Amino acid sequence: MTTIANLREFEALARSKLSPAAFAYYAGGSWDEQTLRDNEAAFARRRLLPRVLVDIEEVDPSTTILGQRVAFPFGFAPAANQELAHGEGEVIPARVAANSRLLYCLSTFSNRPLEDVAAVGRGTRWFQLYVQRDRGRSEEMVRRAAAAGYGAIVLTVDLPTAGYREREIREPLADGGRLPNIGTAEAYRGSIVDLIDQTLTWPDVDWVRSLSDLPLVIKGILDPADAARAVRHGATGIVVSNHGGRQLDRAPASIDALEPVVDAVAGRAEVYLDGGVRRGTDIVTALALGARAVFIGRPYLYAMAAAGEAGILRCVEILEAELRIAMKLLGAPTLAGLTRDRVLG
Repeated sequence: MTTIANLREFEALARSKLSPAAFAYYAGGSWDEQTLRDNEAAFARRRLLPRVLVDIEEVDPSTTILGQRVAFPFGFAPAANQELAHGEGEVIPARVAANSRLLYCLSTFSNRPLEDVAAVGRGTRWFQLYVQRDRGRSEEMVRRAAAAGYGAIVLTVDLPTAGYREREIREPLADGGRLPNIGTAEAYRGSIVDLIDQTLTWPDVDWVRSLSDLPLVIKGILDPADAARAVRHGATGIVVSNHGGRQLDRAPASIDALEPVVDAVAGRAEVYLDGGVRRGTDIVTALALGARAVFIGRPYLYAMAAAGEAGILRCVEILEAELRIAMKLLGAPTLAGLTRDRVLG
């Protein structure tokens, strides 16, 4: 693993180990994959402005997320069917996150029960919710997550139907794996999107919020008007996200959508970002533009497919090193120094 120098290098290793269908599922975007590519390209279009002659012998990359102290301003995004990458599935990244003092977000469609994942260690852990057609299942999952010690409910709102994903059409999964959180012990052989309630509207956000005392984070926001609505409906956090370029192609890159959302929220909720984060320089860019923290998805899945727990540990190690160096070169010994004037464009 020491020969892996950046997160992108895990992808080729993962491709050599995953089945063609599993790789298509993890790697693919929708339609022409323009948004998928632009998530990374939009970071590269921006320039960082260093501040010199600052004492940066010691830097502190820690922060708080919804009041919980974490070691770094990045965490692991929710992703379904992690047993496609490794037999231990969601247990590995949850354990690494707990030991590294990072945030881990578990998917509704995980291959391990949410209680099993909660048992791997004491850490900051959120539960991501897709509201099911059977609303009773969703209510039960929220109550189970609260009982198991999850710190927030992350309601994903950008999947009323799946985007047109050509890679998955060419290389379909034989099954989506077992889905114990919704009571499917055997492998589920349909599309998981078929289980999601397509009638979800803003009043239903109030219903989700009423199911527990946990903070509500809404994931999948790109429109500033939607961000303002989310706050009015009680969201304490918003994830600016285009679902990794897997939904509406030609939607804006997450980093391009970030600042207008931050402005619309106006400090009334914390704002996070996922999509295209591959470097420590991406992290400092997002924070300077107003994000509280960022999430990575494909990189840790590729790292897990490539080398299991050692792969994810190396992924975290690389991001930490890159983040610390970027902070030093920007003249920002703490994250508070990552201000808007550090980013050009």
